Amino acid sequence: MTETQADPRKEDEGTAVEAGSKATERFTASGKLAPLDVPKERVSLLAGALIKAANDIVVEHEVTYEEYNALKAWLIKVGTDGEWPLFLDVWLEHTVEDVNSQDRPGTVGTIEGPYYVPGSPVLQTPATVEMREDEEGTPLHFSGRFTDTDGNPIQNAQVEIWHADSAGFYSQYAPGLPDWLFRGTVKADDDGRFVINTMRPAPYQIPTDGACGQLISAAGWHAWRPAHIHIKVSAPGFQPVTQQLYFPGDPHNADDIASAVKPELMLDPKPRTDGPAGEEVVYDYVLAKEGQHK
Repeated sequence: MTETQADPRKEDEGTAVEAGSKATERFTASGKLAPLDVPKERVSLLAGALIKAANDIVVEHEVTYEEYNALKAWLIKVGTDGEWPLFLDVWLEHTVEDVNSQDRPGTVGTIEGPYYVPGSPVLQTPATVEMREDEEGTPLHFSGRFTDTDGNPIQNAQVEIWHADSAGFYSQYAPGLPDWLFRGTVKADDDGRFVINTMRPAPYQIPTDGACGQLISAAGWHAWRPAHIHIKVSAPGFQPVTQQLYFPGDPHNADDIASAVKPELMLDPKPRTDGPAGEEVVYDYVLAKEGQHK
C-alpha cells in the first residue's frame, strides 16, 4: 500500500485549476506533441474549415460584440485554468475517436479522457489494484480474455486500468489520495486471460469551479459523467484499444456530458458467487492485428 501524499486536504478540497494544470502538464510530457509532417494543404484545409465554421456561427446567430468579448475572456480563462485538455476531451474527443476507429474490427473503444497517467504499477493476473484500508464501495471482480479476430488467444496482452474512487475523485488529480489508487497495468496469462480486483467507481461531475464549469452553468447544462472504468488494452502486433466501461442503470448513461457511452461498453455486473461479497463482471477483448481493417 502506498501512503497518502503529504497534502492533508480531502479529495473534494482540490480545485479545477490544480486538476487542469496537471492534465496540461501530463499532456505536454506525453509525447503527443511530437512534430508532425503535415502538408500545408492539410493545415490550410482544417484551419480554414474551423475558422469558417466559427464565422458562420457569428453570421447565423448575429453574435454581438458583448458576446464576442465574453467568448474572448472565457477562452483566455480556459487557458489560464489549464482546462484545454478537459474541454477538448469532454466535447470533441468522442468524435475524433469515432472517426479514427471506424475501420478497426474487434472490440469497440471510446475516449481516453484527461486523467490517464502512464507508468502505473505492473501486476500479474490475478491482480488487485491499490486501495486504502477500509476502502468504501462495492468490491468488483473484473475478468476477461484476449483473442484475435479469428478467436485465437493473444499472448503478452495487458490491461491498463484506472478509475475514480467511491467519491468520484481520481488519484493524482485530487489531494489526499495515494498516487496509484485504482491504477494498475495488469499482465494477462499465456492464454490471454486476466483477473482484476478493484472497487466499483462512482458517478462524478467534471470540475465546475473553472472555465468549463463556467460554460456549463451559463448554458444550463449538467456536469455529470456516469460511473465508468477506464481501460487501455494492448498486445505486441495488435492495435490498442482505449475504453470506458459503464454500469447499467446509471441516470447519466443517456446524457453523459462527454457523449462517450456506447451500448457495446455496458457491463453486466452480477453478485459474486465465489469468494468475497461484491460484484463480478466479465468483459472479453477481440483485438485487430496491426494494419487489419474491416
